[in-house]
Amino acid sequence: MTSLMQILKINIEEKIVLVGQLTETFYSSSCSNVSDVVRNILQQAQQSDVRIGAKLIRLHFHDCFVDGCDGSILLDNADGIQSEKDAGPNMNSADGFDVVDDIKTALENVCPGVVSCADILALASQISVTLGGGPSWEVSLGRRDSRKANPSGANSDIPSPLESLNNITSKFSAKGLDSTDLVALSESSGAHTFGKAKCGTFSHRLYNFSNTGNPDPSMDSTYLNTLRLTCPQDGNDTTLANLDYSSPYGFDNNYYTNLQSNRGLLQTDQELFSTSGADTVATVNRFGKSQSEFFNAFVQSMIKMGNISPLTGNNGEIRADCKRVN
Repeated sequence: MTSLMQILKINIEEKIVLVGQLTETFYSSSCSNVSDVVRNILQQAQQSDVRIGAKLIRLHFHDCFVDGCDGSILLDNADGIQSEKDAGPNMNSADGFDVVDDIKTALENVCPGVVSCADILALASQISVTLGGGPSWEVSLGRRDSRKANPSGANSDIPSPLESLNNITSKFSAKGLDSTDLVALSESSGAHTFGKAKCGTFSHRLYNFSNTGNPDPSMDSTYLNTLRLTCPQDGNDTTLANLDYSSPYGFDNNYYTNLQSNRGLLQTDQELFSTSGADTVATVNRFGKSQSEFFNAFVQSMIKMGNISPLTGNNGEIRADCKRVN
């Protein structure tokens, strides 16, 4: 009996140690095949949507920048909840929610009430990167889900493609992320290495930059003409263009070589390289020269971002449905 009590005491103490912090082995006993389940759903989803990886990474990014990585971006409108999906940075652009629901359903079938929606976003992001040819890493887990959403926080805290580099740097700094994280995550968590952007987010660069009536002088002329074919002056602002024109569906460092050639699609992207005196210029050059150096920095930045103010322990809940609170 004493031996059994000692064992129980040890197990309880181990669980107490884990409360309040994320750990790579969080589901090792409660849902050991969680990564396999997520990977299988993503591989199926890729067959019908080659952009699903980019969409899910963007969801994780937008989730973490609003009150931390708590799955709040996934909540629908309901009594007492105004959805972040309706905020400016997400409305008619955030996507991939149906695949998150598919992953949640699959996990509830094998590990009911165990895996949080916030952790699903973190795992799906990591697996999406590896499926796209990028680096792999061990994801720290144990996040719990928020019981509320914050659309005003989404409007104020998520970086905009129309903002200045100084403003975006300040938004990253407010989350504990430095300029190296900014350069790495602009490419990756924003899904700019294999995502797309609407003409409306960059067409001002093509025709009337800073109300001059001329295009952005930092843009390569050949690239400018190509984009004008995709986004004519009086065209549809919702038409999509590849953020990485040279390798739109692979996870690599071409985004940085594009910036070095003045072929960054979004103003905020190009400013990482074209802003005179900015410390981001040297980082772009470093990542453009060495894909392995970018991969290493990216992994560290993703881990840092995934650790922004998670709910743990008895805070929040494990949603049965990612779209609504229990």
